[in-house]
Amino acid sequence: MTLESALVVLVPEAEFLVAAFRNQYDPSAAVGVPAHVTVLYPFKPPPELTADVIQSLEDLFSGFPKFRASFAELGRFPGVLYLAPEPVEIFHRLIGLVTERFPETPPYAGQFAEVIPHLTVAQVNDSEQLEKIASDFAQQATECLPIQASINQIALLDNESGLWRTRKEFYLGKESASV
Repeated sequence: MTLESALVVLVPEAEFLVAAFRNQYDPSAAVGVPAHVTVLYPFKPPPELTADVIQSLEDLFSGFPKFRASFAELGRFPGVLYLAPEPVEIFHRLIGLVTERFPETPPYAGQFAEVIPHLTVAQVNDSEQLEKIASDFAQQATECLPIQASINQIALLDNESGLWRTRKEFYLGKESASV
């Protein structure tokens, strides 16, 4: 197993709706990753999460405003069903901020030209199965969307123990005008 870490926005407000789907169709849920929007993955291997790196993250996030996000629309990538966060621009700013501070760890190891913030509901390679999951999820979500979330912190997760766990939470510092 490769030792990894990630910076994510945890979205506990979505668990009531997405947990059953994620537990069945998202491999990351099985290894302890809660409902989230990724800010940076992979980040640094756990042994490289030094006091200086932690302090740098604390400084970085303490200057970023708290905000509210809404999850109402379903989206898709090949093999992935997700909820799209709004406003997406603030997630792009977070991703850009961290990427600028740690250019040696580009999002998704530089695999994608454009990073699209998202909260994964399901990951399956069979397009017919994904279509059925999307239909089932949309039916279940009808009365539940939009999900409103208060974003006050960024979580640093790592898989050093074999499962993903929260290693540190960084509180966002400034009040946003929209809060």
